[in-house]
Amino acid sequence: MVGIVVVSHSEKIATGVKELASQMAPNVKIECAGGTFDGRIGTDCNKIIESIEKVYSDDGVLIVYDLGSALMNSEMALEFLDGYNKEKIKIAICALVEGTVAAAVEASLGKELNKILNSISSLNINKG
Repeated sequence: MVGIVVVSHSEKIATGVKELASQMAPNVKIECAGGTFDGRIGTDCNKIIESIEKVYSDDGVLIVYDLGSALMNSEMALEFLDGYNKEKIKIAICALVEGTVAAAVEASLGKELNKILNSISSLNINKG
């Protein structure tokens, strides 16, 4: 089953989005990478890497993010990630809450990573 990583500048937002998506799809592995390592507003490449490692499977990982530098740190996390098939880790460009919930539901139905990406493409808000 595809795992999901929620990347937000706010730990509270990431946690809340995870909580909401987990209500809709409780069997899907979802991890948060919200805020910096010391709890400030921002994103942290190492937190993103740790979250990817927790949800990774051969089915893949989908990263959903909130704002611009979250994308930059997600891309950097992929560059630094060792020992994983990076082709199976994708970054979705979509609305954070709606995209995460929809992706979680799709993952719970056993859909493949690229099919999930395709199905949430309509939630693209041109932020990438």
